[in-house]
Amino acid sequence: MSITSHALHIDFPQFADQIQQLQQQDLDFKAESDRYHELDKTIRGLEGANVPVNDDRFNQLKRERAQLKDHLYRRLNGN
Repeated sequence: MSITSHALHIDFPQFADQIQQLQQQDLDFKAESDRYHELDKTIRGLEGANVPVNDDRFNQLKRERAQLKDHLYRRLNGN
């Protein structure tokens, strides 16, 4: 099974320059994107360890990542 990274610059290549700029200039965006990448790394580690998909903690981490990704996308998209 291939474990895919969901790094912001991979999932939103059209915003790669903006992501880099915001990470350098906006402390809130940097903190949120750092948390997002931390969650993504943790989730990929659990996927690599074949954690059961019905694991409550695993599912909570995935929900948190999705919500944070939506929030970051809205910031990048100007909404």
